[in-house]
Amino acid sequence: MRRRLNKARDGETLVIATHNKGKLREINELIAPYGFAAISVGELGLPEPVEDGTTYIENARIKALAAATASGKPALADDSGISIDALHGAPGIFSARWALDKDFSKAMERVQQELVWRGAMQTPKAHFVSALTIAWPDGHMEDFEGTVHGTLTFPARGDRGFGYDPIFVAEGQSQTFGEIDPTEKNAMSHRADAFKQLAAACLG
Repeated sequence: MRRRLNKARDGETLVIATHNKGKLREINELIAPYGFAAISVGELGLPEPVEDGTTYIENARIKALAAATASGKPALADDSGISIDALHGAPGIFSARWALDKDFSKAMERVQQELVWRGAMQTPKAHFVSALTIAWPDGHMEDFEGTVHGTLTFPARGDRGFGYDPIFVAEGQSQTFGEIDPTEKNAMSHRADAFKQLAAACLG
């Protein structure tokens, strides 16, 4: 049975288990309509746990449970990445690791180089995945996963998103996730897809 947060009953504060400023901004915008007080692990001074899972959900669980255990409050974590068909799903769960020193311009350059080497620059298909996990201090967890499909474009365009957003064009769109209004992105993104599932199941 799904466990729900209930702000009306106990005024729960939700810890957002990320040090990524762009991801934190998007998650805060998604939860804002539900009226929960939110605080990030950075504000609490909590360290980043080792993400050694083999799936998005495993890594989201690691982050959510570490934050919930350390803070004594429910915690929400996201693990996300981009999978490119021509690269057999890479970088996938290693998307952040392709960004040396957290510089995603280097990661996007690597994607382009890999596609050129494979002769796969003609409308390369890709999809973003987001796994969201809510964990409670007693170890109970709920998991949700969302996707958005599209194609890659080069050179990168736009500075309104983060990560691989400037090279990703969602199906039916002409602008990259780095160009579109954040509100539009939050209506169609992989994270929005997962969050809609989470909200229906867990947000009271």
